[in-house]
Amino acid sequence: MAAFGQGGQTKGSKGALTQLLTAPMGEVLLGALALGLTGYSLWRCIQAITDTDHHGNGPKGLAIRTGLAVSAVTHILLAVFAVRLIVTLGGSGSNGGGSKGAASWLMSQPYGRWMVGAVGLIMIGVGIAHGIKGARAQFADHFDMPPRTQRWAYPICRFGLMIRGLVFMVVGTFFIIAGYNVNPDEAGGIAEVFDTFRKQPFGMWLMAFVAAGLFAFGAYSMLEAFYRRVDPSSGTD
Repeated sequence: MAAFGQGGQTKGSKGALTQLLTAPMGEVLLGALALGLTGYSLWRCIQAITDTDHHGNGPKGLAIRTGLAVSAVTHILLAVFAVRLIVTLGGSGSNGGGSKGAASWLMSQPYGRWMVGAVGLIMIGVGIAHGIKGARAQFADHFDMPPRTQRWAYPICRFGLMIRGLVFMVVGTFFIIAGYNVNPDEAGGIAEVFDTFRKQPFGMWLMAFVAAGLFAFGAYSMLEAFYRRVDPSSGTD
């Protein structure tokens, strides 16, 4: 909507939740999202702790499981934010916190700029992993999907994962720049990613392309909810 001049400024995750509150039955939608985010956070915890996908205890496996734990924390914080919006009827707003808040907090710690830079490198690594997962269709190892569905679903899943990987890489770059310049205001999230794309040649179309990719990632997540193979007793790795 922002790309085509219909939605004002771009929003981050919290901004999107705040905007949703103004929709018809917004409180009901936010409540449903809070439940879903909590469920997803619990699933990430189970993946990280019990190693349902058999990543193992090696350096690579532990890194993946740590990322799953961080994802759990991120999503439960979004769920809490959604509940706060419902309780305060939007009074808490979407200001503060987010990438800049996290970078600011890290900057105040010992070796803060290096920690911010390390977060940036991790996010770039996560982005590359998403891109590889999409390009090689590695998600297929964990899907139990009929061949007829695969023909149209797999291209959507691959596109969504690669675009989400691109977004992670841009956000990671923001954190590295913030650490280098010792300026937490230069860190950014999804809203800043879209603002950056907006300023490029053909920015409107670039924003729309990335937005389509994020829609595709949402479709991938819904397909995963239906077709994900959850069988801790038999791994594919």
